[in-house]
Amino acid sequence: MSILTSNLSLLPLALIQSAVLALGQVFLKLGLVRMEPFGWNATFWRSALCNWQFALSGLCFGGASLLWMYIIKHYPLSMSYPLISLSYVFGLLAAMWIFNEDVTVMKWGGVVLIMLGCIMISKP
Repeated sequence: MSILTSNLSLLPLALIQSAVLALGQVFLKLGLVRMEPFGWNATFWRSALCNWQFALSGLCFGGASLLWMYIIKHYPLSMSYPLISLSYVFGLLAAMWIFNEDVTVMKWGGVVLIMLGCIMISKP
């Protein structure tokens, strides 16, 4: 596989992995809101084990981890590892769209820098 073909196939995989990872964080936050405060009691464990958002977060994290294992096995770590920072972009968008958080110009500037860095890294 040529370096250019390798780079072109890495970016979509990194985007999917980062999106699934960020989705896991969204489900984790939604699930934690519904859980009882931590304690070594049945009430807490029932709230954790019967919480579908918490369970989905685990599935997302597991899926993202499996895809990550594939990525680092087949692509150079020097290119792969920085691309997981794309999850910050997805996280910021989720904070804005799902949790209605304010996103400042400074945060958008950081997202632009992250995206520029990912573009620079994925170029041969």
